[in-house]
Amino acid sequence: MRWFVISACFALLAGCAEQGRAKATGNLPDLRIADAATASGLPQTALAVTREILQSDPRNVGALLRQADALMSMGQSEAAEECYRRVLEIDARSADGLRGLGRAYLAKGEVHEAEATFRKAIGTNSNDAAALNNLGIALDLQERHEEAQAAYQSALAHQPSMTAAQVNMGLSLALAGNTDRALALLRPLANDPMADAKVRQNLAVALALAGDEVQAGKLLSADLPQDKVSSALAGYAALKVSAK
Repeated sequence: MRWFVISACFALLAGCAEQGRAKATGNLPDLRIADAATASGLPQTALAVTREILQSDPRNVGALLRQADALMSMGQSEAAEECYRRVLEIDARSADGLRGLGRAYLAKGEVHEAEATFRKAIGTNSNDAAALNNLGIALDLQERHEEAQAAYQSALAHQPSMTAAQVNMGLSLALAGNTDRALALLRPLANDPMADAKVRQNLAVALALAGDEVQAGKLLSADLPQDKVSSALAGYAALKVSAK
């Protein structure tokens, strides 16, 4: 229960996939079609496009990355992992490939492998804010909250506007028992009209851990049916017990 509840709250970042184009062979589709499909929430379309490209150009890193990302969004982490590994066979220093492989490990609950992979990405580029943010998640999931917060802080030093790192920092503070600081950070983020459900969910976690389950439930009700709200609150209660 603890793993499921916590991992569902964190905001992962894939980073920017390479923007290269497929080789111009006949009517071979452009990778921009895959990008547009992904942006529109159509991973199956992106998958079909990349498969067509890879049939004639199996070492096309841009297509492999987009295929892997599409598979991840469809919950097929093992198939995505295979694609990311193929990218790294072609380019062992690919930041996108390393971040993607780390995310695939996280999806399978392999947090130690994820940590090592994100550290490898950071070793390739110490300014990689997305990798630093994702490293923080891997550390938080191991209950190494102070180290996680240092990773988020590093991510924000390189990219101050990274909302995902700010949200993850707030959740990490709440899990570490610093609920006042967590609430101070998460409230303005959740009140932003552009905030998504994950930000509000993290504020609900902080509220529940601070003992305000009523407000946590009201916040969750904006995005979830009542049965899901009750289930989420039960999960947050388990987090509170385990944190003692």
